[in-house]
Amino acid sequence: MVSAFSGTGGRRARRAVGFRIPLAVGFPMPPGRGTIEGERTTMRDLPANQLNPRIKNVWRISDAIWIVIVFLCCFAPFAIIAAVEPTEEWAGVVALIVAVGFAALFVLCVGVLPPIRYARWRYELTPDYLDIARGIFWRKRFIIPFIRVQNTDTRQGPVLRAFGLSSVTVATAAGEHEIPGLDNEEAAVLRDRAAELARLAREDV
Repeated sequence: MVSAFSGTGGRRARRAVGFRIPLAVGFPMPPGRGTIEGERTTMRDLPANQLNPRIKNVWRISDAIWIVIVFLCCFAPFAIIAAVEPTEEWAGVVALIVAVGFAALFVLCVGVLPPIRYARWRYELTPDYLDIARGIFWRKRFIIPFIRVQNTDTRQGPVLRAFGLSSVTVATAAGEHEIPGLDNEEAAVLRDRAAELARLAREDV
């Protein structure tokens, strides 16, 4: 008998059969990797769901708080030196440089990045896995099979609570994956659905 993958016939058979490269569990999917059919590579579609738009304000407030705290820690010593010792002109120059630098950082983190971060943060729950895509400068893609999921829960800090939002956390042996900024009711539904799919996946083994 002649093998179906030998000679010219084998090459034709290989071109006709599509196959899927398995994805690493819980690790970012490399750019450009996805479904391969024959010799043609296509990009996996982005997850369908976006976060609640109010998460942009949560990010702005959280980033602003940390920027102000770090700014005061860096700016205050030089400002005090410049005020106590007027002859130490270098301290005033350093304080000015720190102020300008943090002002630019504030505008970037509070005004520019949140809309981009929101647009690129996506997730999707399927019967077999949780698909997460995020990242501004370095795009990351996570595929978490439910058979690997050990625990799901919701979390809500003071800023999220103020905007009526919660985060859903999915834990595996390799670590945790968080979906931030969902409406409280939507987060509870997603948490319960993920827990149910994880239970069903374990029962099927």
